[in-house]
Amino acid sequence: MRRRSLLAVAGWLATAVLATVVGLAAIRLVGESITGTPGGVRSQEEVERALAAPASTAAASPTQAPSPGAPGPSGSNPPGPSGSGGPEPTGSGARRVLATTGGTAVAECVPGGVRLVSWAPAQDHRVADVDRGPDDDVEVTFVGPGGEHELKVRCVGGEPVAVADDD
Repeated sequence: MRRRSLLAVAGWLATAVLATVVGLAAIRLVGESITGTPGGVRSQEEVERALAAPASTAAASPTQAPSPGAPGPSGSNPPGPSGSGGPEPTGSGARRVLATTGGTAVAECVPGGVRLVSWAPAQDHRVADVDRGPDDDVEVTFVGPGGEHELKVRCVGGEPVAVADDD
């Protein structure tokens, strides 16, 4: 009887070890694809090189923005842009960050006129209306506690410029 108990314990241990090894292998295989960083972890130098690469032409020179810097798809400090305007543009015109008290917008000149690339309301504001273009002029209206703030943009000399509403 003692030999039978030892065989049962040995069989149970072998099964437990085998199940653990198979489980760990499966977790490692699946875990890397779920939680791993695509392309691996990058060093600080690789990140700096990637950010400085010429392919990142999304940087705009601010014209009326209260804070320096280029727009990005994930900026979160109001009134900075948040990329809520949709997909990346196909035009090759100049981009500018334009701002009002109600929020900011990124516009670019394209062959069809001017187009809003993205827009973001300031804190305590919301977007009431957007005409993203491309057109002769585009506009975004922000509404907040202080009222309505309209940002109208046209291309002047190939550059997006905020203009007074002439309607």
